[in-house]
Amino acid sequence: MSGPVHLAAERRRILAASLQHVPFDGWSERLLADACREAGLPADMAARAFPRGLGELVDFYLEEADRAMVEAVEQAGDAGGKLTARVKLAIRLRLERAAAEKETVRRTLAFLSLPQNAPLALSSLYRTVDAIWYAVGDTATDFSFYTKRLSLAAIYSATLLYWLDDRSEGASQTMAFLDRRIADLMRIGRLRGRLQRAAGRLPDPFGLFRDRA
Repeated sequence: MSGPVHLAAERRRILAASLQHVPFDGWSERLLADACREAGLPADMAARAFPRGLGELVDFYLEEADRAMVEAVEQAGDAGGKLTARVKLAIRLRLERAAAEKETVRRTLAFLSLPQNAPLALSSLYRTVDAIWYAVGDTATDFSFYTKRLSLAAIYSATLLYWLDDRSEGASQTMAFLDRRIADLMRIGRLRGRLQRAAGRLPDPFGLFRDRA
């Protein structure tokens, strides 16, 4: 966990108080101080718990979501053995847990879209897709380690944006959208595999969804 580990409980109390306001007011500069006060903590706790300010609070919110997703995947167990099934399970569980706070997610994406928050947006997205691969048990250490994360970042980002406007029962349309995006990528990977076998020398950066037990 990033941030002052010895203040983990205080950080969670401040975050919980903050999330009561984010759907209505967004991630505002006064949020930290207000949340600290509402959590019944000393006034200086905001700066001690989140020395880098509001951006660190947002990052902590996303980090907690990553942690909860990994725990949910571990509790769910195997999803049929195939890597694609486990990846889809991880994304589905994450979205299910966020269903009750969709407006908070929307406000968070708006905050991350600000130019000054681009580094935070990129680092948090990388952490999420890395957490997904970790949760599903992928152990790649070759070049595909990077291409898998890059490809999944594109798929996850597109799925998250689709989900924000999805009003279907159980986000069924979002899951269908996710299936299509993964299927598209798998087709590209299989095509490159055939070309590589035919030519014997073409690079194959798409190791992303080679299903295996």
